[in-house]
Amino acid sequence: MVSAYRSGNVARAEYASPHQLVTMLFEGALERLARAIGHTERGDVAAKGECLGRVVLILDNLQASLDAGAGDGAIAGNLDDLYDYMMRRLTEANLRNDVTMMTEVQQLLLPLAEAWKAIAPGQAEGSASASEEGHGGMAPVHA
Repeated sequence: MVSAYRSGNVARAEYASPHQLVTMLFEGALERLARAIGHTERGDVAAKGECLGRVVLILDNLQASLDAGAGDGAIAGNLDDLYDYMMRRLTEANLRNDVTMMTEVQQLLLPLAEAWKAIAPGQAEGSASASEEGHGGMAPVHA
């Protein structure tokens, strides 16, 4: 079942637009963060660590996809700082088994994911008007 899920995601990613790829990253981060919280509550330290490690990797990829050249670069700079903060908090949460810190990151990440989904896919495809219309300094991830 898990391998079918993973292979389904690989196939989905292969044919996804850049906007959909970023959406998938947000969804994956939120899903793994929820799993990490559950693993922490059940005392499954190894599974918690694996999930948090994947969330940090996803956040690192989102951070790397920022387009500092979009607009005046302020939004990308703020997102860069926020992703850095979230990665630090998750590292600390992992060390301390702290669900409160994980929940904090979840509450920071969810509005970003929702805002990204609300952007019309054509606006996030890297056109000149995309930065003017507010795609928030996020560069689409190129497949």
